[in-house]
Amino acid sequence: MKAPSPDGLRQRRRRHHRRVIVPLTVVSALVGGVVLAGCGQQRDPDVYTVMNSSTDESYHRWDAQTLARCSEQLGVKIEQQSVPAAQVMTKALRMASSKSLPDVLQLDASEMPTFAEAGGLIPLEDLGLTTTDIPRGIVNFGSYEGTYYGAARTVNTLALFYNKDILDKAGLEVPATWAEMRSTAKELTQGKRYGLALSAGGAEDGVFQFTPFMWSNGGDETKLDSPQVAGALDYWKGLLKDRSLSKSTVNWTQADVNDQFMAGNAAMMINGPWQVETLNSKKGLNWGIAQIPVPKAGDDSVGPLGGGILTVPNTGDSAREQMSAKIIGCMAGEQEQITYALNSWMVPANEKAAAVWRKKVPELAALSEQVATARSRTAKLGAGWSSVSLALQSAFQSALTGESSEAALKRAQQRATSGN
Repeated sequence: MKAPSPDGLRQRRRRHHRRVIVPLTVVSALVGGVVLAGCGQQRDPDVYTVMNSSTDESYHRWDAQTLARCSEQLGVKIEQQSVPAAQVMTKALRMASSKSLPDVLQLDASEMPTFAEAGGLIPLEDLGLTTTDIPRGIVNFGSYEGTYYGAARTVNTLALFYNKDILDKAGLEVPATWAEMRSTAKELTQGKRYGLALSAGGAEDGVFQFTPFMWSNGGDETKLDSPQVAGALDYWKGLLKDRSLSKSTVNWTQADVNDQFMAGNAAMMINGPWQVETLNSKKGLNWGIAQIPVPKAGDDSVGPLGGGILTVPNTGDSAREQMSAKIIGCMAGEQEQITYALNSWMVPANEKAAAVWRKKVPELAALSEQVATARSRTAKLGAGWSSVSLALQSAFQSALTGESSEAALKRAQQRATSGN
């Protein structure tokens, strides 16, 4: 694959940034106002807008190509409006207040429940879109309180990336359990090179990376002060104690982790498929991918589902909403999913499309297996996930710099429960 331009590469590495947490009361007031007032602005009946976060050159181009094909298929003009990922929610709220919402809104799945709870989205099944051939976990990923609001084209999750040459030289196998990963990381830590890199920063990146350790250990976001969650955080603390992780882990984003891996400063890393294009641009980097190790052999490796979902904002214009659903149906069609997944290194949401994709990129089979057991961060708490995320971010910073995991998580649970 051709390496992206320096600007595109820089943007891609910063794609997974801190999301802006908008209070539900603010969302409800702004979204409720536009729903009650109707569609507001007069729109060109043959021009539809899709707002997404495809601001880097590659993603913007791929989406433009998708929309061009869908425009031809549906007989309407579909325009793309891209804004930085961290600004999608606030931009959508400003558009709601001015009654100028797009026809299709791509949201991060963790943001969707807040918008849905405020009444700002139309259930997709009401518009004729079904969940046939979509795994239950991915349906839940786009649902709020059992109602399907967001269609995923592709999904992502986390996996263990490793430097094949470093492991081969050391005569070590790819670890499959926590004990194996800890001993392997310790043995591979030499000089300026750490055995493992991961993100434990005070932002959603760190929480995203903690979930496979928490969930695979039987922990749950509804009880942050449980022994299982503390055990997962203690595991991270043990890696730091071994010096297998850099002390800078508490400040690193997932992009920083990838930079360290590419520079040879880490033998293994926890990261996602959005890094693959960047990894492939590094000449001579011989990397592999595996499922994230589990507490004991035989356990399921349960990671977080990530990615964007396509939603239909509630504008009060039923005719446009029907066409918006057709646009989503085209964008999330099987062939479009395969094309987009092959470009972006994500996994198609549709089971039939995913089966074709696996044959085309067998080197990412482990990622497909990880997706099969992955789940949504908001499946249990909906809009309440944002409070848990903020509480965990604070707990990481405290526990990984000296406080006990139990004390940090007890405070996190109190904070998450109070919503402060």
